[in-house]
Amino acid sequence: MDAAEFSLLVAGLLDPRAYPHPAGNLEHIETHISHVLLAGDFAYKLKKPLDLGFLDFSTLERRRHCCEEELRLNRRLAPDLYLGVVPVIGSPGSPRVQTDGHPGGAVLEYAVRMRRFAQSALLNRRAMDPGLVDRLADRIAAFHARIPPAPRDSAYGTPSAVLAPMIENLRHVRRAAERADRLEVIDRIESWTRRRWAELTQILNSRREEGRVRECHGDMHRGNIALVDGEPVIFDALEFNPALRWIDTASELAFLLMDLEEAGEQASARRLLNRYLELGGDYGALQVLDFYKVYRAMVRAKVLAIRLGQPDLSPEEEHADRESCARYLSLAESYTRGRRPRLLIACGLSGSGKSRLGRRLREVLPIIHLRSDVERKRLFGLAADARSVGAPGSGVYFPKATDWTYERLYRLAGVVLASGYDVLVDATFLTRARRGLFRRLAEARAVPFAILVLDAPIDVLRRRVIRRLAEGCDESEASLAVLEQQRETCECLEEAEAARSLQIDSTDPPPLADILTRIASLTGVPLDA
Repeated sequence: MDAAEFSLLVAGLLDPRAYPHPAGNLEHIETHISHVLLAGDFAYKLKKPLDLGFLDFSTLERRRHCCEEELRLNRRLAPDLYLGVVPVIGSPGSPRVQTDGHPGGAVLEYAVRMRRFAQSALLNRRAMDPGLVDRLADRIAAFHARIPPAPRDSAYGTPSAVLAPMIENLRHVRRAAERADRLEVIDRIESWTRRRWAELTQILNSRREEGRVRECHGDMHRGNIALVDGEPVIFDALEFNPALRWIDTASELAFLLMDLEEAGEQASARRLLNRYLELGGDYGALQVLDFYKVYRAMVRAKVLAIRLGQPDLSPEEEHADRESCARYLSLAESYTRGRRPRLLIACGLSGSGKSRLGRRLREVLPIIHLRSDVERKRLFGLAADARSVGAPGSGVYFPKATDWTYERLYRLAGVVLASGYDVLVDATFLTRARRGLFRRLAEARAVPFAILVLDAPIDVLRRRVIRRLAEGCDESEASLAVLEQQRETCECLEEAEAARSLQIDSTDPPPLADILTRIASLTGVPLDA
């Protein structure tokens, strides 16, 4: 089918008589590679007869195969939305969609049939809220944990396979650029990408060996996530090129984080990143996250560059797309700039509010929140919300396990700092030796260090511990006996430690802005650094 016939077919599908069911409220959505017809309670997606190099929909058989792949891939995350692949028969000027599985004539085209939802349900058309961010992070982390890793004998995720689409994106965007200053930005991004790729080659190989390269969604951004029946549903997985979905899970995560940040949802991006890492424990993803954010911003710039090459754009649409492309270029370049990280530790007895403060800080700072309660359980293969056994010194709380937990926190803090992120280590830090270990890490890394000391009257701490255990909704399993043991063994701050500390009474804490100002003063790093 040539382009003229395909256009005629799409126009014919805007007639309600083309469907075997009520098709009122017909709508048409066009992307650079597909047409979606919203007809009654259903949606039908057709692939354009294109060959763009990175995708090939040039024959009917290729389009059918990609429709079937789209169905398979999307039923992993949105099984209730994706209903099947259906043929379109008749003539281009008078097409008919067949949904009973028995074409009554020659097949003109194939379409993916889906349940329809309101376009207002898309996350790029609504503000995020903390609960939605958490549910989305939960869904992504669980998906990444269960999908298969790339076969060891495949080329997926090799350093050369990672670099190739990055350079291809730059080629497309460079071809569409008109202004010299934007060409200079593209040149700088390409130089940084090649240099950073060379620096990360060993890490890319290691992540592949660890099984981090998996058959992902491939196109995970807000426009491909909808709130359906109150839950985030991720749809429209990338079906047309296996190499673009068999990727590092960090690359997938980077796409959504970049998309949130581009939309000004910085707090949501930080919350999602921290929850995802806390659930899955892949803190090594931070080593490559900015590298992949640059790539993902350039993916969006490339899509706009391809649209700019299409003949049916109005002058207004062309101007808007050029400005959007420039905005993604600027965002991509922003990820190439290094950060000066800080190392913070939050110490205090159980119930003093360390984790509560950490959850507030991690939405306003580029900070990774490491929690001893979570990482201790991870060492024993337990989920963060799992219940172990309870007496002090038993279960996963015996003395050696505590040593192992601090050793893990120390290693993870080093990974986070090397990746350019602030880190907040949340643990009781009862002894000067354990606090000193992290102070020396900061000195070795030449990064600022500060201690956040949280406290409350003992009766308040006891009430909080009792309530927390009764509710069973916190990762901490500290009991009153544990709290009393902590009081007996806690070592107060030395004078040198006190000079680097911020004392916080969690029964009447200062405003968050004041805490941030004090952190900036203690570390010598401005809040916006």
